[in-house]
Amino acid sequence: MARASLRLDFAGRRWSLVAAAVCLLPLLLQLPMPLPVAIALAGILSAAMASRRATPGWLRAILALAVFGLILAQGGMQFGRDTGCALLAGMLAIKPSELRTVRDARSLLGFALFAPFATFLLDQGPLSLVLGLAGAVLALAALARLSEQESGLPAADVRHAARIGVVTRLIAIGLPLALAAFWLFPRLATPLWGIPDLSAARPGLSDEMSPGDWLDLIVDDSPAMRVTFNGATPSTREMYWRGPTLTHYDGRTWTASPWLRALPPAPVEHGAPMWEYEIALEPTDRNLLVALEMPVEFPDGMRAAHEYTLTSTRRLDRVTRWQLRSAPPVRFEADLPEALRRTALQLPADFNPRTRALARQWRAETDDDGALVDRALAWIRSDFAYTLDTPLPGRHAVDEFLFDYRAGFCEHFSSAFAVLMREAGIPTRVVTGYTGGIRNRYGDYWIVRRMDAHAWNEVWLEDRGWVRVDPTAAVAPERIYDTLEDRLGAGGGADAVMPVADLGDWARRAWNDFVLGFDANRQQRMLQRIGFDNVEPARLIALFSLCAALALGWMLWLVARAERERDPLLRAWHRLGRRYARLGLARARHEPALAWALRVQAARPGEQALVALTRRFAAARYARPASDATLVRALRAHRPARETDR
Repeated sequence: MARASLRLDFAGRRWSLVAAAVCLLPLLLQLPMPLPVAIALAGILSAAMASRRATPGWLRAILALAVFGLILAQGGMQFGRDTGCALLAGMLAIKPSELRTVRDARSLLGFALFAPFATFLLDQGPLSLVLGLAGAVLALAALARLSEQESGLPAADVRHAARIGVVTRLIAIGLPLALAAFWLFPRLATPLWGIPDLSAARPGLSDEMSPGDWLDLIVDDSPAMRVTFNGATPSTREMYWRGPTLTHYDGRTWTASPWLRALPPAPVEHGAPMWEYEIALEPTDRNLLVALEMPVEFPDGMRAAHEYTLTSTRRLDRVTRWQLRSAPPVRFEADLPEALRRTALQLPADFNPRTRALARQWRAETDDDGALVDRALAWIRSDFAYTLDTPLPGRHAVDEFLFDYRAGFCEHFSSAFAVLMREAGIPTRVVTGYTGGIRNRYGDYWIVRRMDAHAWNEVWLEDRGWVRVDPTAAVAPERIYDTLEDRLGAGGGADAVMPVADLGDWARRAWNDFVLGFDANRQQRMLQRIGFDNVEPARLIALFSLCAALALGWMLWLVARAERERDPLLRAWHRLGRRYARLGLARARHEPALAWALRVQAARPGEQALVALTRRFAAARYARPASDATLVRALRAHRPARETDR
């Protein structure tokens, strides 16, 4: 029987299943519910079915179809990165159903090693790295256990810790080369494999807003960005992080006007105070940026449209940092050109008749635009409620919101307010972005989460220009300006959760700074700290090659050292032989130890001690299983006899 066809013993089976499960764990943590639970149950069922007898092929086919059907249904029958990773997890969970032989175990472990790498397509955080590394170590240790079974070595002869220790040492040997490649290899603007669409970015803010689009975003508590202020810090009520501005409305969807992006930024008269800060933006699948209202200047790589929609010159598919300065606006485009006025008053025909009638009634009662704005806010404040549980609107979405259910979230309030004001003849637009933030007590920075996504309005008033109006804050200010402590409630819940959450986010921020955010600029700054200024790519490659050569040399030295004898008695004996070799009395490879000692004594009559030591060595080496510590010390201390001792 071939070794690969050996029936898997209990120890090998246990090692293989545990290693595969640990490899699968980080990938399961990135999948949406209920896929992780279903895949984990499928894996347990597959392992249990194959533990006693071979699983029939028809049963494996049914299990595979059930798992794959659930994955495709969860993904909406769309094939992409997320669906592919989920299918990989499902196949790995079903693989133990055919675990019978050593060959099957090797196939399972080789397949399992793909799971940690697939995880990095979805998340590149420290937890994913630690779990992936643990899975890889256990998989290599399991492969070592399979080799031991093939060699006939019982599992009890090697301790589990020793097996894992060997694998860990092998990984440590290659660590310097890996670090040299990470820190010194020239950084490229795009991935080496040239498929940027496979980035692990999440969807971010969009340049359009339709009913229901924001529900997934405003229930996502993952960080959107982290902000560090240098000096003065605004209050949370002043933290309006301006993103895309939406001016066109078709009766259902608000979108940005493409032609406004070609115009230079509108004039802004800034007030006080001035805020200086750095934004560390989490990866998204777009190139839209945000800034605290209103940015004073724009760093390299950032562009501003006429209405201050900020974009990057490239897609933000990795952690990026932006140094900015902002100040509150005093006047924002005080002179509004007629073309822009018409754009800010545009509405589709034959939509929302009740809203049109109400706006005309209000306009007939006053010519004061500010009074109309205040009247609308007072109505919202008194008669409306904040909720995420809203029905999908029909054709007349604004009418239904204002006159029927009168409850919604920022998407509904900002859209309805804009339509009402435009019908009354007041130029209005929708601004999207984030509001507020949570201060991290350990890192002294602010976390803005995706659930802080918000939409508000700007109305144009004579002599003031564009003025921010937030109708959602009129009805639910606690939703706009609260902190995470407020959301958890006062008392022990927040006191217990916040320090742990802050510490975890601080660790994630450090990971972003030193690993995910390590780009060409940070590489140059690192080299400058150690005395290398303006290192060109050619010199950087030379530096990397030198460090890689040193790392490879160190690896070869460690490997060569590991190949030497591990028996201290044998090492001491060979060291003694090298002392006599320097005198021209080296032992031949075929020469027995005692014959060599007698030959040395014949050449140097004073070597009686060498003969006695050699007899003790032969007895300890071949007659007793254990090494003699006293003999080891005697061999180390022995020196060739001097000429006067002959």
